[in-house]
Amino acid sequence: MSHHLLVAQCKENNRKAQLALYKQYCDGMFIVALRYMKDEAMAKDAAQEGFIKAFKKIEQFKGDVTFGAWLKRIVINTCLDALKARKLETEPLYDETLRLAEDESDWNVSDDRTVDEVLEAIEKLGDNYRDVTKLFLLEGYDHQEIADILGITESASRTKLHRGKLQLKEQLKHLQYGTGY
Repeated sequence: MSHHLLVAQCKENNRKAQLALYKQYCDGMFIVALRYMKDEAMAKDAAQEGFIKAFKKIEQFKGDVTFGAWLKRIVINTCLDALKARKLETEPLYDETLRLAEDESDWNVSDDRTVDEVLEAIEKLGDNYRDVTKLFLLEGYDHQEIADILGITESASRTKLHRGKLQLKEQLKHLQYGTGY
């Protein structure tokens, strides 16, 4: 059955269509949630809550993006909300730091680094930088989208990405030279 038909049936509160969409996307949304939440149980909860929100707000889905992309954004926002609720900590951003934010095109990872090493290094970033770095590097969002998702300015997004990338480069450099972390 096509996604368009399933979504149309979900808008009519058809439980079988909801279950069909859930089955199609549950594994992928769990993987997305697991990138943000530290343990599997929390990731499952966040993914499940994301589906509940999506089905409650299915009328807002207009089809300008794929259903999967729309759902992924809801799941990511759900994860970020859960993380914010656990720890409301901010770090001041100074104008001189904003001027130092570098162009995103300079991002390189050595070919001898594995995906798992990079993902593990991202997880070790400070809370203020981890979410922006994940959204930018892993999910492909731009700074305007990140600002909307996290409720921050685009300048703050650029600065947090800059700082996150600096920390990430440092961690990967330590791995390369065997100094560990």
